[in-house]
Amino acid sequence: MIKKRKKTNSKKISDLRTGILVLENRKIFKGIGLGYQGTATGEVCFNTSLTGYQEIISDPSYAGQIINFTFPHIGNVGANKEDIESDKIWTRGVIINSEITDPSNYRALSHLDNWLKKNKIVGITGLDTRSLTNFIRDKGAPKGTISHSKKGKFNLNNLTKNTINWSGLKNLDLAKEVSTKKNFTWKGFKTWKKGDGFKKNNKNSYHVVAIDYGIKKNILRYFSDFKCKVTVVPCDTKADKILALKPSGIFLSNGPGDPAATGKYAIQIIKDLIKKNLPIFGICLGHQILALTLGGKTKKMKLGHRGANHPVKNLIHDKVEITSQNHGFEVIKESLPKNVEVTHKSLFDNSIEGIRLKNKPIFSVQYHPESNPGPQDSVYLFQEFINSMKKNAKKKRY
Repeated sequence: MIKKRKKTNSKKISDLRTGILVLENRKIFKGIGLGYQGTATGEVCFNTSLTGYQEIISDPSYAGQIINFTFPHIGNVGANKEDIESDKIWTRGVIINSEITDPSNYRALSHLDNWLKKNKIVGITGLDTRSLTNFIRDKGAPKGTISHSKKGKFNLNNLTKNTINWSGLKNLDLAKEVSTKKNFTWKGFKTWKKGDGFKKNNKNSYHVVAIDYGIKKNILRYFSDFKCKVTVVPCDTKADKILALKPSGIFLSNGPGDPAATGKYAIQIIKDLIKKNLPIFGICLGHQILALTLGGKTKKMKLGHRGANHPVKNLIHDKVEITSQNHGFEVIKESLPKNVEVTHKSLFDNSIEGIRLKNKPIFSVQYHPESNPGPQDSVYLFQEFINSMKKNAKKKRY
């Protein structure tokens, strides 16, 4: 049972400036400290999702980032042990608008504040998140340092130096930091269902080898839904070791950082895998690295796409999907060779949201069809990958 917390007098709250955010242009936001007491530096971005804050914070793709939630009521359903996308939380910090209320949800096991403390995530509340979001929208995602101290005493010079001296995400390979260090086989848990929780898949029709650049657990769960055994391997695993596992198909996972930096070792691996004509499916960072492998280029976006309501047009079927997204880099359309077809585009800014290699069972999308949080319009992509493996199953490859 969760103990109810004592209500804080609103007048006292306004005086308790125990949290601070310092941006690289020396702009300062003051608020109330939340979660872990400490200091963290990262890229400040905003996410527009109305639900799923625990899945967002635990998504490894947010490594190196401080998340500003635009929805004001964050934390009101508490935290639990099931809505987790990674065993370790890589997010640098969180920013929310309103004071966290006592949880009101039958699945809640703890307050979000306590969960943040346990995972050593620095947070701040009580500041003007709309003003911060407008700043990011106009100026782009800045570097920032977030700090929480009970005494409310901060060394602004040191915080500013930490912010300015941080390298930023450009040219930063974070995949090796968040990736598994050794091979493991997914336990077979399927996606969560009310009343059942996580049931296990007991029948494996296909074997997927997932290259882990920062993989979300719900991707693994969806593969279990589709009766796949999944072997997860470190991001720098060589092609010969991957092929020795005799996969039915290869999955290139989501993850954080600059794709060009990760591509320094990932591109050659994928080139060697493509030669075997195995089905390959990529999501998010995996999509970007596939594009680089095929001869394309990537660039950092001004804002990035982060939210659960992004419209994407499927150019093959002439349909619109509402998608969940989390990325700060994009594939440059003009850089793609003629043998690569653009399959999806964003209806917000026309940026590339999906590609496929002509005459080979290889495709990828920029967004997250596994959702968590978000809509499930794009789950069909897992089925398309399954269909590719089924079609290629009879061909001798090893």
